[in-house]
Amino acid sequence: MSLQLLSDFSLLAHNTFGFDARARHAMRIDSVDAAVALATDARIANMPQLVLGGGSNIVLTRDFDGVALIVGMRGKRVIGEDGDAWLVEAGAGENWHDFVAWTLAQGIPGLENLALIPGTVGAAPIQNIGAYGLEMGERFERLGAVELATGARMEFDRAACAFGYRDSFFKRAGRGRFMITSVVFRLPKAWTPRAEYADLARALDAAAKPDAQAIFDAVVAVRRAKLPDWTVLGNAGSFFKNPVVSAPAFETLKQREPGVVSYRQADGQVKLAAGWLIDQCGWKGRGIGGAAVHDRQALVLVNRGGATGAQVLELAEAIKRDVLARFHVELEMEPVAL
Repeated sequence: MSLQLLSDFSLLAHNTFGFDARARHAMRIDSVDAAVALATDARIANMPQLVLGGGSNIVLTRDFDGVALIVGMRGKRVIGEDGDAWLVEAGAGENWHDFVAWTLAQGIPGLENLALIPGTVGAAPIQNIGAYGLEMGERFERLGAVELATGARMEFDRAACAFGYRDSFFKRAGRGRFMITSVVFRLPKAWTPRAEYADLARALDAAAKPDAQAIFDAVVAVRRAKLPDWTVLGNAGSFFKNPVVSAPAFETLKQREPGVVSYRQADGQVKLAAGWLIDQCGWKGRGIGGAAVHDRQALVLVNRGGATGAQVLELAEAIKRDVLARFHVELEMEPVAL
């Protein structure tokens, strides 16, 4: 299989921050066979490789002196069912939000809380995306991937993916080693709504027993009201993870900061609202160069125009220092910097 090798390739359309970084080369990978063929392609032997989907979880700080592999596998289908759930598969290059909408159109609920999250289906397991009380890992069955160095086709179940909070095997030991080609989700037939988050509950106020479509619509409305559209104002969504602290550490913090916004976890630990911490440090609306904290949601860093990836990281470090100094809590970035 001969793949087209593009040169001096702009990554502007492949990162949601809107940085016009360039890759020395690029290839569009539209099938599993194409992904397998990469391992024996002499043109890119020993060349650094960067797998890109929608680019919604990356901060490009420089040009990439290697080959960008643009994931383009498509297709959505129901592949089976049992007494408890439907199994639904999607190609890694499918748009995530469109895929969620499609599952509901098939009469299969379960992913509606994750509506309007930018990026592709293949990126969802890497980040273990989550929102409004649901993490993707809860609905995950397995994924197909190709090991870039060998061309070996592999399958990963939930245990092998080692999902954590906005984390997985693919962000740690597996980082840069694999191209995810497809993902299978297990969507339960015994569906129950998840609408406990305050913003979502308010948006659903008129619906005593909301169905999945109502939750989907409410999530879309809330996200559009609170978060900037990356096609208008470049961003990567939530830039920091909500930090999790021990119960004793939380009690100490609450004595100093009675208004701290928090969520008790099942294991007894406490998740803090990173946006609230950042806002309390006075960062909302402030920036460095073209990089700024969004004026409506402090958890989102934006490109106001002409920002560089280096400016975004400089801003992030300044925010982290201030939060650590005031709250003794360390923030961790969600996106990967390159």
